[in-house]
Amino acid sequence: MSFKPPASLLSPGLRDSVTPLDLELASEKADALGRAGRKTEDALKTLAGARGLDEAPIEALLYAAADAVFGLMVQRELCGLRNQGDMIRRYAIPADVMSRVGIVRRD
Repeated sequence: MSFKPPASLLSPGLRDSVTPLDLELASEKADALGRAGRKTEDALKTLAGARGLDEAPIEALLYAAADAVFGLMVQRELCGLRNQGDMIRRYAIPADVMSRVGIVRRD
């Protein structure tokens, strides 16, 4: 079975021919996207578990989740996925996390 990646993952000049390098790059992009998605899921799960606890460091968890979401957004952009609204719905990202995406904290 052969694999032909989506055109958005190929090099701009090589839309008609797929080289081994294009396949390797597409594979690496997909792998990085999967890792970013798992990191986001883990951060959101940790945040959701801490929301009910009184002494949980919610602020730090909010920023950790926002950093993971930002990383996922960047990776999606690199893969040619421009609609972030779908990602926000799919991962059920809370508004308080989205409001912190892209903010750099200085501790």
